[in-house]
Amino acid sequence: MEILWWSLTITLMVVGLVGTVIPLLPGTILILAGAVLNHFTLHSIGWPTLIGLTLLMLLAQALDIVSGAVGAKWFGATRWGAIGGILGAVVGLFFGILGLLIGPLVGAFLGELLGGKGLLPAGQSGWGTFLGTTAGIVGKVAIGLIMVVWFGVACLI
Repeated sequence: MEILWWSLTITLMVVGLVGTVIPLLPGTILILAGAVLNHFTLHSIGWPTLIGLTLLMLLAQALDIVSGAVGAKWFGATRWGAIGGILGAVVGLFFGILGLLIGPLVGAFLGELLGGKGLLPAGQSGWGTFLGTTAGIVGKVAIGLIMVVWFGVACLI
């Protein structure tokens, strides 16, 4: 039975790491689910590790939500650009990782054009959204790796 629980734990963590990059897979949530499963079935880790992993998961979720908007604002996006970026991100979810990166950029660009900005300012807003979204993905991958390493170290101690 122990092999089954370890297999499920490892599978959840690997799929979670993949999910930090692939849209529609809740990456860090799956990593945390693997740790919770392990805690309650095999007792390999304690509550301090679970609490730490939960805080990291919440940080990754917050980063995912705000990264594109922060990038857009940094490059001067208006409310029209922010709304376009959000709509572009939602549409982009259905087109894989490329859609997740390009959707917010196109959405912010079109939103700014609809809001009355010229091509250059609209392009800057779109570029900022792209950079913010990309930084958010890199941050989520880093947090996911930290979570898996923390779990592994906690199991060995």
